[in-house]
Amino acid sequence: MINKFCKQPLWECNKTLIAVAQGQQPAETVIRGAKLVNVCTHEIQEGIDVAISCGRIAYVGADAGHCIGPDTLVIDAQGSYLAPGFLDGHIHIESSMMGAAEYGKAVVPHGTTGIYWDPHEVANVVGLAGVQVMVEDSKRTPLKAMVTTPSCVPAVPGFEDTGSAIGPDEVRETMDWDSVVGLGEMMNFPGVLAGADHPLGEMSATLQADKCITGHYSIPETDRGLNAYVASGVRSCHESTRAEDALAKIRLGMYAKFREGSAWHDLHDLAPAIAQGNLDTRFCCLISDDTHPHTLTTVGHLDHILRRAVQEGIDPITAIQMVTINTATCFHMDNELGAVAPGKCADLVLLDNLTDFNVSLVMIDGDLVAKDGSPLFTVAEASYPDWITHTMHMAPGQVITPESFAIPAVDGGGNPVEGDAATVRVMEAIPARVGNYERHLRVPVVDGKLVSVPEQDILKCFVFERHHGTGSFGYGFTTGFGIRGALAQTVAHDAHNLLVVGSNDKDMALAANTLIECGGGAVAVCDGEVRGLAKLPVAGLMSDAPLEVISEQAAGLAKAWAEIGCSMPSPFMTMGLLSLACLPELRLTNKGLVDCTTFQFVPLVVEEERAPEA
Repeated sequence: MINKFCKQPLWECNKTLIAVAQGQQPAETVIRGAKLVNVCTHEIQEGIDVAISCGRIAYVGADAGHCIGPDTLVIDAQGSYLAPGFLDGHIHIESSMMGAAEYGKAVVPHGTTGIYWDPHEVANVVGLAGVQVMVEDSKRTPLKAMVTTPSCVPAVPGFEDTGSAIGPDEVRETMDWDSVVGLGEMMNFPGVLAGADHPLGEMSATLQADKCITGHYSIPETDRGLNAYVASGVRSCHESTRAEDALAKIRLGMYAKFREGSAWHDLHDLAPAIAQGNLDTRFCCLISDDTHPHTLTTVGHLDHILRRAVQEGIDPITAIQMVTINTATCFHMDNELGAVAPGKCADLVLLDNLTDFNVSLVMIDGDLVAKDGSPLFTVAEASYPDWITHTMHMAPGQVITPESFAIPAVDGGGNPVEGDAATVRVMEAIPARVGNYERHLRVPVVDGKLVSVPEQDILKCFVFERHHGTGSFGYGFTTGFGIRGALAQTVAHDAHNLLVVGSNDKDMALAANTLIECGGGAVAVCDGEVRGLAKLPVAGLMSDAPLEVISEQAAGLAKAWAEIGCSMPSPFMTMGLLSLACLPELRLTNKGLVDCTTFQFVPLVVEEERAPEA
């Protein structure tokens, strides 16, 4: 695949690199005396010099003195470890609540020099036009923002209403974009296994362009189904939550991406698959998937994930391979990225040790872009078109009131429920995990309505369509959040409709209307008072404010969540998955409850078995 992300293509500058390597022409930059983390051989080489010209590496060896001229920048790296720049093999920028440029400003100082991002969040709201807006924004920083075209807009066709749709023709069009390197996570694995034309058409367009298909296989079946999924051309998957899942994928030649995001803490369970050191780890990567802004500003990005990997017993050099050469190879870009070697792009980091992974210096294409945790570049205030900052399109005349949250006590056939209680399907959220459980719990019936049971943490959950003004909505119950009050957000994967959870109808109405008025975001309400609010007017997903402001709003929101009773990590992200109909077990969309093991709509009230008549 032709790399469009480096300063100069190799065919334009290889003559210069040849001359610099032999001392016939001075280098632009020389790094001296580093401890090289050689990801090609899994070793540390002491006292290594690196010479750079044209944004690429010309020489790696014991003495680059012959490459130094009067104008050469010389960097003394004595005592520091030199590693390739870190590559995140699967992320969604939108989950950081910030635009692409602000995201770049946040992660580059932590050693991240490239990302493979799937902008399917913004695509679900405003389509490929929104993706193009984000691509242009990303160009305002040196971060290599490599796009994987969203494959599942909607995530699971027929189960939700999105703001846009993408199919094989649109995917084929994007394969000619300079920014695109592959296809975003193919969440519609049921469609792939069924041989459906829509997902296979998108995959064919990608394979014909010789680009990488990224995957999403979130079920524990690892025999016939997984084999079929890999055989279809899917190259990677980040949805393993058990060591045996990751191991099964690696054994089939699929890249297993070990996830450690703000809310999804999978490394602890996945690391045992490789921590013993007796397996080849070339098919293993470390990724973040979704990272909260407060996480980025407090603990970091891939540097933090490297720390976590080592804490879980993964060898430090192996861990670095998992964010460099392995990731580059997964995307057919290891000829250009992922290693400190002649001819490669000079994307480099200096580290003080291989335990804390403190990043002291970052280079992209041979340019110094960050030092001691701060970017050496500036990002001007963002400017977005009106159509992407006004995306709350509720139904004309639709007014959300406390009465909007009444849930009729009827069975699947629309018949009134008899008695003063009913057994209902409840979505149980699991802290630090993407999956949930379907529980069958009893809730009271009052005046023909099903009601919340806050003392048992059984809360109402509603999803209102917000893209086309249809007025449609779905309802159900959830547990696991432990809050008193209400929460609402327009970050509701993947359709990003208006999601509301609460213990009482009045607070739920206030939460919903607060977001409608501000154009989207996330809010926490209790006792008729807004306790925390993050305004996200860009597609209802991102802020147009600087990183520092976004992080402060996110921290305030997290504090509000805790104050009203929620103790799970990054609950904002866990709540946002309640509507994602491609993850097991039970989800809610604007069209109703979805059994995500059988991919069927199911009624809220569970049919109870009657005792046989005597």
